[in-house]
Amino acid sequence: MIVDDDALVRSGLRLLLGGDPTLEVVAEAANGREALDRHAADPVDLILMDLRMPVMDGIDATAAFKAGPNPPAVIVLTTFDADDYVVRALAVGADGFLLKDTPPAEIVAAIGRVRSGEPALSPSVTAALIKQVVDGRDATREPAGCDAVDMLTDREREVAVCLARGASNAEIAAELYMSVATVKAHISHIFTKLDASNRVQVAIRMHDAGLA
Repeated sequence: MIVDDDALVRSGLRLLLGGDPTLEVVAEAANGREALDRHAADPVDLILMDLRMPVMDGIDATAAFKAGPNPPAVIVLTTFDADDYVVRALAVGADGFLLKDTPPAEIVAAIGRVRSGEPALSPSVTAALIKQVVDGRDATREPAGCDAVDMLTDREREVAVCLARGASNAEIAAELYMSVATVKAHISHIFTKLDASNRVQVAIRMHDAGLA
């Protein structure tokens, strides 16, 4: 589903994605409330979500999607890579973000990464986003981060530290001498133990605990 209040943007994205045989655009929406209603009537697997929209913005919509059962993957769209809206969207569970001037091939590749469980975030952007969240945290967050991290095994903690650096599954596998399948299994356990729905949330918890 493409969610954007600009009809021209929606049309352009539909045209762009329609050329890929692995993708099918099945719905459009002009705001978050409309997107939620359309998803309730006919669930989708992945959403390209604009952030600034009337009625319900992308942050509130993403939070609502992720709070529901079997939530779709959500990639937020933004104009600025340091936009506070993006930080907030990732904090509520978005699986990644794309700039609106991202080349078409990269948009398709990013969607493919998210569909396979990888984040659509570069390491440099991940670090910048985490820094914004960590710099603004309050005094109560660090103890909570320590308590959460204490539930991880030593191996899971090593993987989580790599995640906090923005490393991909393949990079973690190479660094820790394990298979990509094993890395994915550890990440699944980490998400469960830390009550996280994406890698940025894991990274924030690791920073809160002083381990990244």
